[in-house]
Amino acid sequence: MLIEKSESKDPKEHAQNIEKYLTELKKHCREDLKKFSDAKAQALFETAADVLDGLEKAFSDY
Repeated sequence: MLIEKSESKDPKEHAQNIEKYLTELKKHCREDLKKFSDAKAQALFETAADVLDGLEKAFSDY
């Protein structure tokens, strides 16, 4: 996914864009963790997805 640049001065518009990218990255992490059996790697990707979930919610709530 390419990052869209915006010249807008509206922080809500920027928050919506960041939320979109966080959602996509979270989905990517969860899809990737199914591709390998290394427990540490799975834990890393699942933890990353959980952190991204929290960030996504924070941007959504803004």
